Amino acid sequence: MYNENTIKANLKATVLFVDMNSFFASCEQQTNYWLRGRPVAVCVYTGKNGAIIAPSIEAKKMGVKMGLRLEEAMQICPELVPLETHPARYRDFHVKLINVLKKYSQDVIPRSIDEAVVDLTNYQLIYKDMTQVAMDIKRDIKNEVGDWLKCSIGIAPNAFLAKLASDMQKPDGLTIITPENIDEKLKNMPITDLPGIASGMAERLRVAGITTPLQLRYATPEYLKSACKSIIGLHWHYRLNFGEMDMQAQGYKSMQAMRQVSRDQRKKVSVLEDIFLSLCMTLEKRMVKNNVFAKKLGVTIRYEDGFTYEDNIRTAMPQQDGIKMIQIFRNRMQHYVDKNRCEAVINKRVTSMGVLVTDFLPTELVQYDLFENNVRIDTMRKALYEVKDKHGKDKIMRASELHDEPVLKDVIGFGSVKDIYEGDDDTKSPFSIQF
Repeated sequence: MYNENTIKANLKATVLFVDMNSFFASCEQQTNYWLRGRPVAVCVYTGKNGAIIAPSIEAKKMGVKMGLRLEEAMQICPELVPLETHPARYRDFHVKLINVLKKYSQDVIPRSIDEAVVDLTNYQLIYKDMTQVAMDIKRDIKNEVGDWLKCSIGIAPNAFLAKLASDMQKPDGLTIITPENIDEKLKNMPITDLPGIASGMAERLRVAGITTPLQLRYATPEYLKSACKSIIGLHWHYRLNFGEMDMQAQGYKSMQAMRQVSRDQRKKVSVLEDIFLSLCMTLEKRMVKNNVFAKKLGVTIRYEDGFTYEDNIRTAMPQQDGIKMIQIFRNRMQHYVDKNRCEAVINKRVTSMGVLVTDFLPTELVQYDLFENNVRIDTMRKALYEVKDKHGKDKIMRASELHDEPVLKDVIGFGSVKDIYEGDDDTKSPFSIQF
């Protein structure tokens, strides 16, 4: 955490933030030579209503953006090449990237599937020129990971400013922020360009008279704490004044599983029910592996007409079992239907579904009902996933998991790589960084 000694130790720019450019699309172009130089868009589904999750550098230059429907993107860029995702491929490239970075420092912290922090603070006797290190990393990525892969690297005294620097020049950029040039870097920047400040926080700061990054940097900690109505105000002050706030060890604050629903999947409500079940079972697996139960559950379902169904539930008993979570959600959905006299919540107009669990309690602190045999059930659930990990996820299954064909594709998101490292003691990262 922040203290005066931390700031003094970190006044030198010794933290590198490596951000791979258009990572998913670049991995596809690296694998398939004939895609190089062409506008490519990676999608979960390649039907006309599929959403783009990763446009290539070439596609971005033509106006194609993440989140566009494929039909709209094709109108903007008729020569666009849509591709379905290959999550295992991106994970493999990610592991190769981390292996390159660990040649320079053991203090490597994966930020997401396409980002990582390299802390060289303890390696200053080895590396005299951090800019040269960044250039060497770019060279090694090209030679050892893929010659079509590009990255932007930011260098700064802390992880937050290094991330900010990496965003300043894309693609293939290299930017350094130091105590001497930070004000120059910040002076023309919109406040929402700071990682972690979205429109809501920006409005809260505006009400307090803070509309620029420089005003945020020079506001007193006490004033920012009052303006933000939270200790997060202190964090912003420390980050912009070279304090390190973002490399402390953390566990999961929340877990979520979300899926876009294709037009074909919408044709059968039974398929939608299976997808919803699979989302709950995904969160069950994550909670079992992390030895936690959730005290809060949430669900978000979006429809073709733009309507969104949302529900947040604080449960009487902490939950880990996916089937029990399904029952809780279904009871609430039925209550909603009865109250509003409307059609079923899960219906043929659904376009996406998401399930969230948060407010975690360690397994050993869960107090069970004396009249239920939950200890035995939880022990069996943990043993089930141990067998799956050892022998394969399809070797043993609950009856509820049986389907004629998989309803969920293997997917991977940008926001976290914790699942890649779980169960692998040699590569597991002890950190997570959140801005």
